[in-house]
Amino acid sequence: MDSFAYRDGELYCEELPVRRIAETVGTPTYVYSTETFRNHYKAITKSFAELNPTVCYSIKSCQNLHILRLLVGLGAGMDVVSGGELFRALKAGADPATISYAGVGKTDPEIRQALAAGIGLFNIESEAELANLIELARQTGRNTRAALRVNPDVDPKTHRHTATGKRESKFGVDLERARRVFEQYGRNSTVRLCGIHLHIGSPVNTVEPYVQAVTKAVQLIEDLRSARFEVDTLDLGGGFGANYTEGQSAELAHYAEKLVPLIRGRGLKTVIEPGRSISANAGILLVRTTFVKPGPDKQFVIVDGSMTELIRPALYDAFHFAWPVQPGAAFVPLVRQADLNLPGSVEVDIVGPVCESADFLAKGRYLPPINRGDLIAVFTAGAYGFVMASHYNSRPNAAEVLVDRDSFRTIRRRETYDDLIAAEQNA
Repeated sequence: MDSFAYRDGELYCEELPVRRIAETVGTPTYVYSTETFRNHYKAITKSFAELNPTVCYSIKSCQNLHILRLLVGLGAGMDVVSGGELFRALKAGADPATISYAGVGKTDPEIRQALAAGIGLFNIESEAELANLIELARQTGRNTRAALRVNPDVDPKTHRHTATGKRESKFGVDLERARRVFEQYGRNSTVRLCGIHLHIGSPVNTVEPYVQAVTKAVQLIEDLRSARFEVDTLDLGGGFGANYTEGQSAELAHYAEKLVPLIRGRGLKTVIEPGRSISANAGILLVRTTFVKPGPDKQFVIVDGSMTELIRPALYDAFHFAWPVQPGAAFVPLVRQADLNLPGSVEVDIVGPVCESADFLAKGRYLPPINRGDLIAVFTAGAYGFVMASHYNSRPNAAEVLVDRDSFRTIRRRETYDDLIAAEQNA
């Protein structure tokens, strides 16, 4: 469903040749597709339409204000995990009533900020946090709603750093503690504890872990209702997968097909917090080849992008499909697969200039012959690309552009060296 495709031997984003962006804006640059954001958001709302959910886009996946405003215009709420993300959500025009706020370490200033904004739902991670929220709400004279994040001890079968629903995770409370939390705080009038929140990890490429988690959550809700607690909200969280390789993740409609029957008819307001499934394949990282260096066993394609623009390969051993922007008709990829090896390809590592051996974007790939100056697209970079960027080695952050049909606009300018020291007073 993404809008990046090869035509006449070169890569297009929607109706625009990607090379034109590099000619105008330079590299490295994040390139986003308006059409893809729209299509992916609409796929979520269509798939889960029976539940009439509040769809809260997860800002942490891709946070640019222009993209947030695009999604708000489509009807999205926002899922935030910090005061900075709440600030972005409000600047983007999100209805505060459609903002959910998660995170294990909300500070007092952040909580007061969210109370003042009148957000719709606090997702609570612990008894200590809930007690603190009640006190701060009392001090400020503002009532609010909360959902308790439950850790259902489900294996999402994803990278250990992004698995959040297992017993050893720092997130949420176990099922037995959840009952005790409701017994202690479930009838408080200042903070109405009215929901259960789940978020088991990301990316979760199969439906079964969600089925297990929702089944446990629904049973907990029924038990709490039997004890006369008013529970009217189920927040499913997010984490739905994205296709880093062809066919890697289940279709959104398949997630809904299995989950909607577990929830229908229970009188529950449903919240969904998709991020990666909307933004990942809506963006690429566009880089240019600086040098091609022969090695004893393979070539090193050295590019001007690095782990400072896309840290996922170094941090998670993540796979991102990478291919030249203008490979020629003989090398147009029919599928995006890890083992793609067309006749005439050469084995390479695509690496950056950062002084770390972990600085790579792709290893052991078979690419068409690459020359100095060639553009390469690193796909599925719309989620956890720019948001995890750094200034390591004093590298200015890359530009971001948004394509709409046959035109584009810069939605974040490329940083300068002066930007690197702007916050360092008296420098």
